Amino acid sequence: MSKKTRHEEHEEHADESWLLPYSDLMTLLVALFLVMYAMSATDAKKFEEMSQAFSNALNGGTGILDQRSATPTQSQLDQGKHDKMDNVVAENTGESDISKLRKQEQEDLEKLKKQFDQYIDKNGLSDLLSTKLNQSQLMITISDNALFASGQAEVKDESRQLAKSISSMLQQFPDYDVLVQGHTDNIPISNSSYSSNWDLSVDRALHFMKILLLNPNLNPVKFSPIGYGEYHPIAPNTTAAGRAKNRRVEVSILRKYQEATNTTTVVPPGK
Repeated sequence: MSKKTRHEEHEEHADESWLLPYSDLMTLLVALFLVMYAMSATDAKKFEEMSQAFSNALNGGTGILDQRSATPTQSQLDQGKHDKMDNVVAENTGESDISKLRKQEQEDLEKLKKQFDQYIDKNGLSDLLSTKLNQSQLMITISDNALFASGQAEVKDESRQLAKSISSMLQQFPDYDVLVQGHTDNIPISNSSYSSNWDLSVDRALHFMKILLLNPNLNPVKFSPIGYGEYHPIAPNTTAAGRAKNRRVEVSILRKYQEATNTTTVVPPGK
């Protein structure tokens, strides 16, 4: 018996339409690698040309690649150099202006100190008043004997002229901030008016400041009273002479333009 040859059925040819998008995908991948290579290159001009050509191929010249790349163009580099030079010039100009202001301030405070010193010498007050100019302030120190009765904060009548004279000299430079600071020795106070040296020192600073501000040419906004009590001595409290030095009022005219290395606005009393 002859065997019938059985022919296996052949499958129909598969649809090969997928090859078209696959080839497009490969083309896009090749283009992507070319773009990535161009981005890693330092030639900004070639990258811009590649970006433009790729954008045109995809969608007629519009798309995200039309935006400027992270690699700066020559014009951007030139503009950056100009901006940096402008900033340097501006900084140098500003520093020069501040230096001029510091110099003028130094001249003003030296002039004011000279006037105070002349006033002290003329009136024989060297035992009661002194001046000191440092990197933070011009300080006028006044002994409590020149202003107050013992344990009191009211300025003595004969001392009010001293306060008025000081205010007249201060009015020449009205733009400076002024601190009026009260100090005492460490002997506890015992009277009906004050419960502590701190209270007394604050009240003394306030009373003296109020007399200064009787001068209408002074701006009260620029003035502040502070009381330190016994806590900022300039001499030992173990002797009568030391305690007398510690009982004082200080009028500080603060600098506005200090050196960059000087970060303290007010030098602690006695330092």
